[in-house]
Amino acid sequence: MRCTLRFPVAACSACVLLCASLPADAALRSVGKVVASRPLDDGLELRTSSGARVRVGFATPDVVRVRMSPTGRFDADVSYAIEGAPPRARAVVAKQELRSASGARIVIRHAPELAISVYDSAGRLVVADDPARPMAFNAQDGAIETSMRRDDYELYYGFGEKTFPMSRHQQSMVMWNADVPDYPSGHDPSYQAIPFFIALHQGRSYGLFFNNTWRSWFDMGKQDPHRYSFGAKGGELDYYVFTGGLERTPAGVLRDYTALTGRGALPPLWALGYHQSRWSYMNQEKVLDVAREFRRRRIPADVLYLDIDHMDGFRVFTWNGKTFPEPKKMLDSLHAQGFRAVTIVDPGIKRDPGFAIYRSGRAGGHFVKKPDGSELHAKVWPGICAFPDFTSPAARTWFGSLYQSALDLGVDGFWNDMNEPGVFPPDDFEGPEIPLGPQRTFPLDVRHDGDGRPGSHAQYHNVYGLQMARASFEGLTKLRPEKRPMVLTRAGFAGVQRYAAVWTGDNSPTWEGLALTIPMLANLSVSGVPFVGADVGGFMGSPGAELHARWMQAAALTPYFRTHSNDVSKPREPWAFGPEFERISRAAIELRYQLLPYLYTLFEENEGTGSPPMRPLWFDYPADPRAGLVEDQFLLGADLLVAPVVKEGQRSREVYFPRGAAWIDWWSGRRHKGGTSAKIDAPLDRLPLFIRAGAIVPVSAPVQHTGELRDAPLTLLVATGADGTGRVFQDAGDGYAYRQGQSRTLTARQDGMGVRLDVPANAGYQRVGAVEFIGLSSPPAGVAIDGRAAQDATFDAAARRLRIPLADENVRLLQLRP
Repeated sequence: MRCTLRFPVAACSACVLLCASLPADAALRSVGKVVASRPLDDGLELRTSSGARVRVGFATPDVVRVRMSPTGRFDADVSYAIEGAPPRARAVVAKQELRSASGARIVIRHAPELAISVYDSAGRLVVADDPARPMAFNAQDGAIETSMRRDDYELYYGFGEKTFPMSRHQQSMVMWNADVPDYPSGHDPSYQAIPFFIALHQGRSYGLFFNNTWRSWFDMGKQDPHRYSFGAKGGELDYYVFTGGLERTPAGVLRDYTALTGRGALPPLWALGYHQSRWSYMNQEKVLDVAREFRRRRIPADVLYLDIDHMDGFRVFTWNGKTFPEPKKMLDSLHAQGFRAVTIVDPGIKRDPGFAIYRSGRAGGHFVKKPDGSELHAKVWPGICAFPDFTSPAARTWFGSLYQSALDLGVDGFWNDMNEPGVFPPDDFEGPEIPLGPQRTFPLDVRHDGDGRPGSHAQYHNVYGLQMARASFEGLTKLRPEKRPMVLTRAGFAGVQRYAAVWTGDNSPTWEGLALTIPMLANLSVSGVPFVGADVGGFMGSPGAELHARWMQAAALTPYFRTHSNDVSKPREPWAFGPEFERISRAAIELRYQLLPYLYTLFEENEGTGSPPMRPLWFDYPADPRAGLVEDQFLLGADLLVAPVVKEGQRSREVYFPRGAAWIDWWSGRRHKGGTSAKIDAPLDRLPLFIRAGAIVPVSAPVQHTGELRDAPLTLLVATGADGTGRVFQDAGDGYAYRQGQSRTLTARQDGMGVRLDVPANAGYQRVGAVEFIGLSSPPAGVAIDGRAAQDATFDAAARRLRIPLADENVRLLQLRP
């Protein structure tokens, strides 16, 4: 080990301490003490004794930003992760302290080493540099790092797609997008790099986003439980601290993070239905046969997928003329049956002079280049390929225009795969087949445009998938401005939620793989990505019937619901496991469709607030210490608690009910007190599901696809036993007219006086056909609708439900008479 810090003799003991705290694998140098400063509108710029410069200030009154340039020269202040220009908020400078309009403070210690502490608007410490391991850099290789002090009981969530337990405390993680098929628990890195986390301690939260696209890492107390550290192989040390304001709630932190990195529009309603896929349905007759079977068997479904074999020699945006000779006729038939079609799109463009798309990309100079200026070639499914440089505006525009042909035929959505970017080893490769080896992606020295900021693949690797999703989304928006694009991506970075849904890649068909989906999807959700899912049954092989049934149940209430499998797996359609398991899968899918009005409303709320539809328990119950470590349950919005069975052979399971609410069993109507656990029956055909007392949740009558929803009556399910509210958002299900007010929002409130409804005029939306009360121990003596006795209310004693049909949805007050 060598330490390049310079101290006077009198400070040698401090030098020993500091050198001992720095990693032994590189000559990291502390930024040193502050030797000069100058005020900025949003804070201060500091010059340090090492020659580095640091800018400290406020992005918003409750969001702090810190930037450190080892060279003393800051890069252009732009970021692929951030929507628009990075924000700035005015700061008041008083000696070594900055204060924002909200009262949040930054305290800067100048010597003996620069140290920064952040306080929220109530004066509480949020986060502070660890003086034993100060901000540092390596002038030779460009590495940077810093460390923060941590409490032993502080928990951490987010970081995008990681195969770790729900909380990432005492874990070490790498941010580097990688193609990792059949990944086990604990494997890292993975497909998505999102360097953002939410911390939770004693009921209060804050967030931290490391805005750096290079290969980066986080150690959240694994090496030393009293600190966490993060750093990168290059670039600036640029991070945001989300103080959370006065309330310090996880929802407030995520609201501020997604205000910075963006929020996606509502997905089209059809995209929230059930999706069926495999690699591959090999011809158009098989695709149509699968569609006919769904309708014949009365199993709801909205989307069928076409994997790489629909193409001509795996050339993107083409069709195999022998196996798919009439794609438009096939797509028209699917549309007539209420199906949408999604096709796969890989970034690799076959190097074939006879392929018009390759010729066009080459002529436009749109492909990634080697350092010598020649075209990068690597092997993927079509063979030797060239690859669009999605960091080039011109390349993105060109690639986005290629979707025209598919749209003209009737393709409805698009699936970006292999965009980590993943490639295959060349034919003459003689090295060991290391799963995460350099042969699995582009060489790190290839060049990218960087939107006019040229750089290496080492700098832009982590945003390649994000920028492909952007090219797809922006191209589709330009070609079909009246439609909301449906883009699915395997790889991404912070901000990917602006462009695409995300699935967790090539997972394993095991019980461990099923259990992993809950912490993986919940943490992706609190990383700002709301539209997430995992392939039902596991992609990499064939699950048994019981595992598939439990996976269908677990996935039914996740935001993105797709079954998918590889080319050697056994059939995976809902009827593939026999009549009994077909019935179970049908019931799981039907539950999904019944709750689509609720799920759609949650996505509308996400667009406004950043709160995700799928949530870990601690997100809504941060003051409950037990909620922070629950691995196998999740919340769907604020009102539903989902507790899937994720262990083989279980016919009951322990369920924890978060403190602060009572919970009512969806199936039996039995009530459970918050802060308690109970053993819940979970026969093979039942998903343990609970509704929060006080909630009012919209439920639809069964349909076969989302195109039928508008004509299906809506039921407002009222969970009794507490005051509360509910809302239902309705619009056309596609397009952007809802942003100009072409929608309606129904609201309901229950209190001691009854249930009050506010139902605006109906412009063709799904009408309210009934109100149903759940959690009643006995039927009431009477029911009044706007003061008049209801004659046809029915009570189901086994389910503890009272159903009240409404002849007219223009009802103001329902009352139960004891």
